[in-house]
Amino acid sequence: MKGKLVATVIAISVGLFILVGTLLPFPILVPMRLELLRWAVIISSAAVMVGIANLISVHFQKVRRREKNSIYSAVLILSMSFTLALGVVFGPNGEWTQALFEGIIFPVEASLMALLAVTLIYASVRLLRRRADLMSIVFVVTAALTIFASISLPFFGEIPLLGDVIGPWLTSTLAAGGARGLLLGVALGALTTGLRALFAFDRPFGGK
Repeated sequence: MKGKLVATVIAISVGLFILVGTLLPFPILVPMRLELLRWAVIISSAAVMVGIANLISVHFQKVRRREKNSIYSAVLILSMSFTLALGVVFGPNGEWTQALFEGIIFPVEASLMALLAVTLIYASVRLLRRRADLMSIVFVVTAALTIFASISLPFFGEIPLLGDVIGPWLTSTLAAGGARGLLLGVALGALTTGLRALFAFDRPFGGK
């Protein structure tokens, strides 16, 4: 019980100190706030390493027990080890590391974006079938225009009027507005969660 109380007091004190140092940048508070933030980055990095080690341990156990689909766990372990070795030997900006990103990670990201586009179209069709109101039609039309403005036709290039006029307008207005709205929502959610932790309504650092 005392350990949970100490963890709660430390977490709230450090959080309030950083908050006050951000809002009131006194010369004494600024270096101390930056030092605490550096500690937080180091602790977060250590937590990431622990999470990666736990992930490798879980998948290694699956391979050792020869569970169903354990081949995917083996591929995951080999891929992570190979990527880590390249990063350690050649550095994050090395030639082989960049080739790995450009040859594997970027195509995978492009494939995920393609799946996202197909899922978006499918969700739009289902939305129209269930609720064909004005906002649904606006959503479907906007999504369709954005997708067609982003693609290129074989032998023809960009679609006339969509690729050079409507596409940039959608990107700079509707898409940018939606992204700002999402970022505002994330910021408000993070602010609410942080305040609940600071005032001990939630205690992720000390249990219930």
